[in-house]
Amino acid sequence: MQEPSVVAIDKNTGKLIAVGEEARRMLGRTPGNIVAIRPLEEGVIADYETTEKMLRYFIQKAVGRSLFSRHRIMVCVPTGITSVEERAVRQAALNAGGKEAYVIEEPLAAALGAGVDISEPSGSMVVDIGGGTTDVAVLSLGGIVCSTSLRVGGDKFDEAIVRFVRREFNLMIGERMAEELKITIGTAFPPEKTESMEIRGRDLKQRGERLKFDFRVYLSAKLLKNLNQLVC
Repeated sequence: MQEPSVVAIDKNTGKLIAVGEEARRMLGRTPGNIVAIRPLEEGVIADYETTEKMLRYFIQKAVGRSLFSRHRIMVCVPTGITSVEERAVRQAALNAGGKEAYVIEEPLAAALGAGVDISEPSGSMVVDIGGGTTDVAVLSLGGIVCSTSLRVGGDKFDEAIVRFVRREFNLMIGERMAEELKITIGTAFPPEKTESMEIRGRDLKQRGERLKFDFRVYLSAKLLKNLNQLVC
């Protein structure tokens, strides 16, 4: 299962409307009574109650509903998380239906998932770029030797793209379109040939009329200035 941490909620009733990919498609397109939010910001819980509902949904989707069994849950957390934030993550996982809850640092989980042998007495550097944070760590002998966590990730890149398109083309695009632009033609280095992509947004000079706009631009480090924080 691969789902984004986005939740759509009815503001009037507090009812859960959609979770994950279905809710992500609603970003910027919901009526006044429905709001699509990200309960996790910069790798930590920003909305505890909504996070709990989201975790419960993901658990039920992954293992199904059961009246008699509760599950052990492992949650990835940034390396720079505080003890208070860690306790909040554990408690949210338990309240969402877990029997036991454990946490694991994101670089360690990423290395294991990528098949890196971290038990060897040699250093392996892992850079894990997530939505809200980027974790950099050197692993050796089954543990983390040194690490750092930056509050910069894919969400910041999306925000930079939105600002760039608005400034250069007077076109307002949403978060979802910015992410599609980043994934389709985004690059940290100037490409050999410039790629193009058609985007949709609101023309700020034409009284809010909706237009389709086709432009050619490479998304280099000059645009995504947040990349400099990862390199430096």
